[in-house]
Amino acid sequence: MGRLGPTEIILILVVIILLFGAKKLPDMARSLGKSARILKSEAKAMKEEDKSAAPADPPNNSDQQPPAQRIIQAAPGDATNARPVNEPTDTTKR
Repeated sequence: MGRLGPTEIILILVVIILLFGAKKLPDMARSLGKSARILKSEAKAMKEEDKSAAPADPPNNSDQQPPAQRIIQAAPGDATNARPVNEPTDTTKR
């Protein structure tokens, strides 16, 4: 019951040709092939980029002080939900 026989496959192909037309099918297949090649080349380029980019150690600046903590409160004057938070550091500066 779950297997397609040759009759069903031929019927499906006829329906596809009737729906899309015989002229459009080669263009669609060509477009699909181009898309697959582009996707493959982009994936390969991303893998090579990841391999070439070695993980850089962050510079150790001992003369800098750690960022000061701030207290964030849920509402003004609400001390029950207050929690300390570290300020985000800007890592784009060199």
